[in-house]
Formats: sequence, C-alpha cells, structure tokens
Amino acid sequence: MHKPPISVRVNLSPPNNYEVIIGQNILETCGEKIAQQIYSQRCVIISDSNVAPLYADQVKQSLIKSGISSNTVTVPAGESSKFLSQVEGICREMITNGHDRHSFVIALGGGVIGDLAGLVAAIFYRGIPLIQIPTTIVSQVDSSIGGKTGVNAPEGKNLIGAFHQPKLVIADTMTLKTLPEREFNEGFAEAIKHAAIRDGDMLEEIVSVNASSDLDSLIAKNVAIKARVVEEDEKELLGTRAHLNYGHTIGHAIEAAGGYGKFLHGEAISLGLVCANSISSKLFGFPPDQSDRIKNALIKFNLPVNLDKEITTDEILTIMKADKKFENGQIRFVALHELGKPELTDKVSETMISEAIAEIR
Repeated sequence: MHKPPISVRVNLSPPNNYEVIIGQNILETCGEKIAQQIYSQRCVIISDSNVAPLYADQVKQSLIKSGISSNTVTVPAGESSKFLSQVEGICREMITNGHDRHSFVIALGGGVIGDLAGLVAAIFYRGIPLIQIPTTIVSQVDSSIGGKTGVNAPEGKNLIGAFHQPKLVIADTMTLKTLPEREFNEGFAEAIKHAAIRDGDMLEEIVSVNASSDLDSLIAKNVAIKARVVEEDEKELLGTRAHLNYGHTIGHAIEAAGGYGKFLHGEAISLGLVCANSISSKLFGFPPDQSDRIKNALIKFNLPVNLDKEITTDEILTIMKADKKFENGQIRFVALHELGKPELTDKVSETMISEAIAEIR
C-alpha cells in the first residue's frame, strides 16, 4: 500500500496559483486530477522518444476515464529538440489535428519536454492551459515549477521563451525508477543547488540517498523551496528568483559550449557549482568546509567536478556574454556568503571567472 501523495501549493496571485502533487503510482489517476482543474475535453500530450513508449498510454487511458480525448506528439529525446523549429512543428501538427484555443497541453517528460511543451502552450492561440507531468529528478525538483518555458538558440540556452505557469504539476516518483543511472544522478545537481541557497541541512538528506530510497519527501522539500522563491519573485524582477541561478551562469555556458550533447544539464551545473563555490570564497569568504560539502555531494552522484581542455575558457566566456544574466556589460552572478545566504552581485569580473574555470581543469 502506497502512502498518500504529498501536496505543495504554489501561491501566486490567481489564476496563476496551482498545486504540485508528489506521490507513487499517481499517473493512474491523473485524468481525474486534471479534469478538476481544466474544463476541456481535448488535449495534446507532448513527450519524447524515451518517455512516450513508457507512460503516454497510461496517461491517455486515465484521461479517457475522465472524458478527455488526446493525441500524442513525440519528439526525439534530448536537448537537441529544444529549438524553435520543434515548437513550430508541434504547433502545426496541433493545428492539423484540430486543436484550438479550447485545447490544453500536457508536458510528459523531463526538463527539455517541460520547457518545450510549456512554450508551445504559451504561444499556441496566444496561450492555452498547461499541465506538467515531470518524469525526471531535474524536472520534479526544479524545472516543472515556476512557469519558465523556453528553447535554446545556437548563441545560448533558454534565450527564447515565456513565463507560462502550469495549472497543475503531477510528479509520480515511480517514473524515476525507469531513468538510466546517469539521468538519475544529474538531477541531484539541482537539489544540491537548492540546499546551497536555502537549506544547508538538506545536503545530509541528499547524500544519504541510495537506490532503494523513498524520494517523495526529499522531492517535496525541493518543490517547497522552489515554490517559495517563485512566490517571492515570480518574474525575476526583484533579484530573489535569480538565486536559483547559483552555478548556472558558468554551467549554462559550459553546456552550450559542449553543443548540448557533451554534458547533461545537471552535469554542466555541477561544474558551474564548483566554480561558483570558488568565486564565493574569494568574494565573500564562503567557508571551505561548506564548499567541500557541496563538492562531496556532487561527487557522490558521479557528477563532474573537473573540466577537460576540449572546451576552452574563451568559448565559455563568449557564450556567457550572450546570457540573460549579463546586464549592461556586467555579469549578474549569484555567490554565497554561507550555505543558505546567497547574494546577486555585479562584482564578479571576467578574471575571477577565468580563474575559477582554471581551478577545475
């Protein structure tokens, strides 16, 4: 007998407030939960070539029980699908299948699918409702919550997008059991980041995870951290939401420099976190023992803490300058004073970044 699901609310101003449900085997009843939130009988399930064969039919059957018809659009798995050409292709397929402003979108998959399907929902007929059904650690603890949607440009990550909050997030932790080990591990980079910026004590819980761990409460704890930050600064106007970018300024640039194929998102963020720790220690005296706790947690999940010479520092810096986190020629960088005490600063120089990258060579 599975324990009851955990519910975390994201309390934004109506109609943007919503519930995140975390539990085991809850895909079976997802149709019923969705029907309570959306009064539409038609939807498109957007998924990828890895996830659709595993879960699309289960979601479809649950929707049928609640009187909702659906068709599935499947894109190739991986970051290479996160481009505008895919968005156009999906929108045109939806038009061909008779979808209109009365339809809604279900994002069934990991972070790439959530971002891609979210952008489709944001712009199709100028915006239709979105349901997030995340199936990876990254998407369950982080990317499915908060309404950021988007695709990559050759010049950088997530440069084309929109804010579009979901109506509901359903995180079935049983879907994590089908993740390959590398994909399972990469998700913990985001959980480690949450611990770094908001809850240092959570690092102990993260490093004690093993194959048989019940992850529901840890995922719910991460969702609550992300939800509180989003509530404080939904559109990233005050600086608080930018704290979620800890490790991401350099991490995103490394991911882009690797052509979105060399590193998984969490692996690039791992390298970014190690660099951000180093910069934090120089800038704010971030304690070495706390820096080591973050690094050891990354190592526990086989996440990279060293970067080979294949990607040059110049490549990383060039990509960073196209990043949204660059403002008026200044890098807006998140650094830590100590665990749980981040600050958004413009005091980080190119030299400091180059030195931090040199340290991970």
